[in-house]
Amino acid sequence: MTTTILDEAAQAPVTGAPARQPRKRRSSTTRKTLGDWMILVVAILIGLLIAVPFFLILINSFKSPADYNTAGPLTLPTDLYFDGMINFWQRVDFPEKLWNSFFISSVVAVLAVLISLLNAFALGIGRVRGRTWIVLLILLANMLPQEVLLYPLYFMFKSVGLYDNQWAVIIIFVVIQSAFGTYLLASVLGTFPKEILEAASLDGANKWTMLWRVVYPITKPTLSVLVIFFFIWTWNEFLIPLTFLVSNASQTVPVSIAVLQGDRLMDVTTTSASALLGLLPTLIFFLIFQRTLTRGITAGAVK
Repeated sequence: MTTTILDEAAQAPVTGAPARQPRKRRSSTTRKTLGDWMILVVAILIGLLIAVPFFLILINSFKSPADYNTAGPLTLPTDLYFDGMINFWQRVDFPEKLWNSFFISSVVAVLAVLISLLNAFALGIGRVRGRTWIVLLILLANMLPQEVLLYPLYFMFKSVGLYDNQWAVIIIFVVIQSAFGTYLLASVLGTFPKEILEAASLDGANKWTMLWRVVYPITKPTLSVLVIFFFIWTWNEFLIPLTFLVSNASQTVPVSIAVLQGDRLMDVTTTSASALLGLLPTLIFFLIFQRTLTRGITAGAVK
């Protein structure tokens, strides 16, 4: 009986001290300040401004010339018109131009990232003498406008027999893109943890093993981002491919779009269709590797 009374007393609420209620935490994500809403509105407006040219290209790609001349560029097409795409496809041999752009962009992206990694490993980890001046020189060389490089490069490739050859464009863009990649990766590898390298050295790893077994796996997300950027940047290049690829069989997609424009006449609907066809491969490439790009950008946020 004594045990029962003690049990009831233990289960009875204490009247002297009020029970503590769990404190409700305010969620910082549920309330937005006026500044947050203003930033959101500005971001939406910028997104709409960016989307307007793509919308115009889309609606004018499926519009007939008569419909365009009657209603203008800002109206929706009355009927779907596919002759513009068909004419561009057959006129410039679009599959051939698509392969040329893909081949040049892919080779440039891979080689530029490889050279950037090797250069950055020597500058950022190898501690080459005069490292700061070398990185500064590479950065200054990357800032030169392409117009300055045209004549020296034309003379050089004409002398070695690579003019009107896709490898001339590949070599030029590998050097240009790897200059930027070297500058970026050298800054990243300059802060690489020395403890990891010392541990690998104690295990008997040489410089080559450190590069491919230690540095490469850690910097792989950053390298993936560079591959995506180098591919898209090279795909959209126009001036150098226009100068060094004069034959029709070796031209890229942006150059083939430019041949549709005459001195005094331009078919707007066919040009819009060609721009849409030239945009779709890079858009598909970006959508496929979007998660890789996101992981690469946010990889350095959390250590």
